[in-house]
Amino acid sequence: MSRKRSYPHARETRTASTRKRLSQNFLTDPAVARSIVRDSGVGPDDLVLEVGPGDGMITRHLLPVAGHVLAYEKDRHYVERLRRRYAGEERLRCFHADFRDVREPSEAFAVVANAPFSITTDIVRWCLGARNLTSATLVTQIEFARKHSGDFGRWTKLAVSSWPETTLELGRRIGRGRFHPVPQVDAAVLHLERRDEPLLPRRSMGEYRRLVELGFTGVGGSLPASLRRAYPSGVVGRACARAGIARDEPVGFVDPERWLTLFRVLP
Repeated sequence: MSRKRSYPHARETRTASTRKRLSQNFLTDPAVARSIVRDSGVGPDDLVLEVGPGDGMITRHLLPVAGHVLAYEKDRHYVERLRRRYAGEERLRCFHADFRDVREPSEAFAVVANAPFSITTDIVRWCLGARNLTSATLVTQIEFARKHSGDFGRWTKLAVSSWPETTLELGRRIGRGRFHPVPQVDAAVLHLERRDEPLLPRRSMGEYRRLVELGFTGVGGSLPASLRRAYPSGVVGRACARAGIARDEPVGFVDPERWLTLFRVLP
């Protein structure tokens, strides 16, 4: 007897292909979603931008605590679904849009998101470049969160460049089994918090970032070697000694506080 072959339903095929294309890994645990919102610290006076709400697992926990929520979703299916579900909720607006193309609000706002893993770096850069951002609470791949918060004992150029104005801290770990489809790795929360008082004057930030760019060129295999491309050897040696930077120290091992010392002592 021949066995009848089973084919996937067209809707299932479409959903699977769309999730893969849009890097969709939806959070399935309400307790985790609730803890993410709680850890974000948003309150009734806050405007919150949510990136990639999907089926609304985080949205449903944001609405009871936030003032207003603007949700940006690339998948039209979920945009329409959320609009129907919250048709009478004036504090939520859901947009069919790529968050990377969104113009920041003219008022203070926070970001809370289970960010699509494939565009996490773009989302972090968007947040760091938004002048009115107060904080961002982002679910990312765990390696990404650890790398950009210094948890590996190494620091990225992105983290060092933004440190005078914004802290980047590692939050709770989230097991891969809390998502659907299940991703290949665990996730973690990365917290960005805008400093009330920057560690450097705003007028100095361009010069500071040019120094960081120079240091991360990787020339010579160490931070001091890279700096000697623009400064005399003796000046670099004295500045690095003041900052506690070894002569052969790789740039990734230099934490942001030593970068700030280096910037302040270099002529």
